[in-house]
Amino acid sequence: MTGAVASALDQARPGTTYRTLPSFGDERGSMLPLTIFFGALSLVLVLLVVAASSLYLERKRLFTLADGAALVGAEAFELDDVALTADGPEIVLRSTAIETEVERYLAANTPGTLDAVELVYAGTGDGATASVELSAFWRPPVVSLLVPSGIRLEVTSTARAVMLR
Repeated sequence: MTGAVASALDQARPGTTYRTLPSFGDERGSMLPLTIFFGALSLVLVLLVVAASSLYLERKRLFTLADGAALVGAEAFELDDVALTADGPEIVLRSTAIETEVERYLAANTPGTLDAVELVYAGTGDGATASVELSAFWRPPVVSLLVPSGIRLEVTSTARAVMLR
């Protein structure tokens, strides 16, 4: 309270003493907590964006690898596997041939950035489409308290074998 307010109160109630509050006119150091808070908030935001970008790029790499593996699987047939029908030649894919070729492709083409790439499934359900399911392990690029052990990524890709006349 200011002196004028205190003297007005003294006149209103004689004999009563009032304690005045300290003056808050000196605001030195009041920006430091705000600066620390917004600095920490900015750092957390940057780390989240870096982690999300890393997760997105790692999933795209795994998807690209699965697309290539599915294409190799769709081309894993011998000329004996081509059946002649009334509509023209038709390819009959076999799951064992697809799996063998996909494993060979993954051994030669898995990038070093992907961690623990695993072939979950490689085969065909209808004899004309090769399906490949891959999984890999993603860890955040900066130590994270939310996911310290990482996340398992799984992708599925399909490719169809087609032969034109």
